Amino acid sequence: MQLNSFYNLPMEKSLLQQLSQLTEEEQEILKGGVIDKNRYSSGNSFVIDSEKLLKKGRLIEIRPHTRFVHFPKHTHNYVEFVYMVSGETHHILNGTDEITLKAGELLFLNQNATQEILPASEGDVAINFILLPEFFDEALQMIPEGDLLRDFLISTLSPESSFLTYLHFPTADILPVQNLMENMIFTMLKQDSETIINNINKTTMGLLLQTLSVYVSLVNQGTPSQYEQNLLLTVLKYIDAHYKHGTLEAIAEQTKQPTYYISRLLKKHTGKNFKEQLMTRRLQQAAYLLSHTTLTIEDIYTYIGYDNSSYFYRKFKEAYGMSPRDYRLAN
Repeated sequence: MQLNSFYNLPMEKSLLQQLSQLTEEEQEILKGGVIDKNRYSSGNSFVIDSEKLLKKGRLIEIRPHTRFVHFPKHTHNYVEFVYMVSGETHHILNGTDEITLKAGELLFLNQNATQEILPASEGDVAINFILLPEFFDEALQMIPEGDLLRDFLISTLSPESSFLTYLHFPTADILPVQNLMENMIFTMLKQDSETIINNINKTTMGLLLQTLSVYVSLVNQGTPSQYEQNLLLTVLKYIDAHYKHGTLEAIAEQTKQPTYYISRLLKKHTGKNFKEQLMTRRLQQAAYLLSHTTLTIEDIYTYIGYDNSSYFYRKFKEAYGMSPRDYRLAN
């Protein structure tokens, strides 16, 4: 088996070798077995149950993806993301979207996403992270409101349907992501204390989310997803990057779509049209700056693209139920 190029130090080779070992389940499959759904699920429908996979007291667990067999279509009742350690795996999401997850890449799954995985070979080593919602309590506080990744992760905590059911990050060349992922895996494999595992990995997860937020423009690039989902993601990325001075006309020209169609698409999936989404993002940034900086309120509303103080004060109070000054004092 050829080792992934990321793993060129002795400890890293050892870690990959440990992750590559055949599991009891894989040994049974190589003898002619199939996926035993009872190992993963309690009900008739194939919903993988966190209680089947998480040790008592843990908020996070990892398990190598089961190789050598087609893993049938399923959903999860927890937050899952997949990290491809070596080789590649082929996923079919929501019955239609095909993704090849390559070494160093990440795949986040909403609870509403359906997933099936084609057979993997011995050198295709993927790690599934099983996370309970409360694991993200601290990590989400480390990235500001309005961030696309933060909004997606919040949607993963709810069983309600979401327009965006997965995020594919092509992070193979982003060394900080590789280091953080290896740190989490190492902690999971080498530590016995549940407190240490939970606490260290909560902090590491927060750092990972902060890092991924910088590269959110890479999400789902080249993925043959549903047309509306791709377009909506493009518009939301534009708003996230250009909330200060962005215009509906500019993103319409960029996407070669009529302005009314983009605004209608946003309203359909998010409940807000373009102007409302832009305002929400501006106010979210203002709230973040109020609680994390000592900038004056005038500097803040000017920074986020407003030149009318009374309008800013009125809209902020409508959104947060208090004045910017009171919000700063409360946070």
